[in-house]
Amino acid sequence: MNNPKISIKETKLLSDNWYILNKVTFDYQKPDNTVITQQREVYDRGNGAAILLYNATNKTIILTRQFRLPTYLNGNESGMMVEVCAGLLDKDEPEQCIIRETEEETGYRVTKVKKIMETYMSPGAITEILYLFVGEYDASMKVSEGGGLEHEQENIEVIEMAFDEAYNKIETGELQDAKTIMLLQYAKINLGF
Repeated sequence: MNNPKISIKETKLLSDNWYILNKVTFDYQKPDNTVITQQREVYDRGNGAAILLYNATNKTIILTRQFRLPTYLNGNESGMMVEVCAGLLDKDEPEQCIIRETEEETGYRVTKVKKIMETYMSPGAITEILYLFVGEYDASMKVSEGGGLEHEQENIEVIEMAFDEAYNKIETGELQDAKTIMLLQYAKINLGF
């Protein structure tokens, strides 16, 4: 944070109940050299990783379904979301994280993944960088039922579906998770689906 056009004046902790919510007051120098003072609430939940597991031979992918309270509060009647496997880094490197999360959530033990991009998903309010991966799977890699960790209160359903079926759910609005849409589009363009 060494941009001379930005000066942080105050950071006030609003909540550290689950993650960190700060109110930040800062001066910002505009292109005409005038300085304006702004305040923003910034949510810091750490960085995360997500993966699209795909089987090129069978043209299938692995997705998860779980309850997401914020979507329920904003109009998703069931609160259930279908999405790629994802999780917070928890002090791991992104690749280590996604390999761990893949086994915990889906039951597949992968050893080789490919990072395809880093993205800010909601840069106006959330600090998180999300590292996006793809990785191949087959039936021999299934080591458990998956479903997430009980102590993290995860209740994850593992779904295997045809890539084309999942991709079509973007257009119908059945898939609304941004990271999942980005990874499916990457696969359509780059993996020959």
